[in-house]
Amino acid sequence: TIAVVGAHLSGMALNGELQVLGGRLLEATTTAPDYRLYALDTTPAKPGMLRVAAGAGSAPEPGLWALRPAAFGKFVAAIPPPLGIGTIRLADGRGVKGFMVEPVAIDGARDISSFGGWRVFMAEKAV
Repeated sequence: TIAVVGAHLSGMALNGELQVLGGRLLEATTTAPDYRLYALDTTPAKPGMLRVAAGAGSAPEPGLWALRPAAFGKFVAAIPPPLGIGTIRLADGRGVKGFMVEPVAIDGARDISSFGGWRVFMAEKAV
């Protein structure tokens, strides 16, 4: 299982990468309120999710995708810095692997945590 919070969400720019690897959407969920979400300067546009002190952040809404082990490895190997995979804590207490950002990458990046998630931010940005 992998948690995605941005461009890999269903209907977003990079979702096809999961589909090509045979990924299957399991559920939409919410993280624990321990994360800040930042708009990174990338093409295509992507967010970076950074873990902060427990309860000191917001609760972005990731999608959980199932990948076969070989597909998971192929997917993770292609992730460009400053993104990587770490353990994400969900609101229900589960820990799943998911996208995280290197702290150095948020210097100067816009904190978009108040939007509640990437979809809402992108919709507001398009207006």
